Amino acid sequence: MVTRLLFLGFVAALGVQRLFELRLSRHNERQMRQRGGGEHAPETYRWIVALHAAWFASILLEVFAGRRKFQPHLAALALSLFAIGQALRLTAIRTLGWRWSTRVMTVPGEVPVQHGIYRYVRHPNYLGVELEILSAPLVHSAYLTSAVFGVANLLLLRDRIRREEQALEESSHVKDVTYWDVSSDLSNMSRKGDHPGHFTRRKRMWIASVV
Repeated sequence: MVTRLLFLGFVAALGVQRLFELRLSRHNERQMRQRGGGEHAPETYRWIVALHAAWFASILLEVFAGRRKFQPHLAALALSLFAIGQALRLTAIRTLGWRWSTRVMTVPGEVPVQHGIYRYVRHPNYLGVELEILSAPLVHSAYLTSAVFGVANLLLLRDRIRREEQALEESSHVKDVTYWDVSSDLSNMSRKGDHPGHFTRRKRMWIASVV
């Protein structure tokens, strides 16, 4: 019974962390929208929220109603995987900064982040989430929750990553179109005899946005 209560505290702490991250995500989303950003495939987000809510409920139901026994060796392995998942997610959040969100969002003129952990792992946040979904239930031997939701999350992430890659590709296309429009405007400015300093500043603004 003691281990179940400790596990309840562990799950509650994870839930509080998720709520804090949702608050951070909303803050970042406002910044991205102010920069002209937009959301892609919002329907996938609703499915992910539903899955995570059901995952929390399933963990507690299986451990308490199913009277799962605490197994120290399994718990140690699960906590190790959980720690790796946390490290991946938190590193991704820190690397992305204001670009991080629980939703699929892009900002025109912003290229994908390719420094930090993103030099080595394409989707560290999603990998971290998957490790957490698999490992957290196993801390108290909730095998069914780990297996069922691990597979379900993989299927959702597969679709989400496909849509995210598509959104990034579309965003890059819009960026290229914007470049040619701006170049045309600059050319017209030059012919009209506008001050050359305006040309230099506007051209540098575009360069700074895509490098």
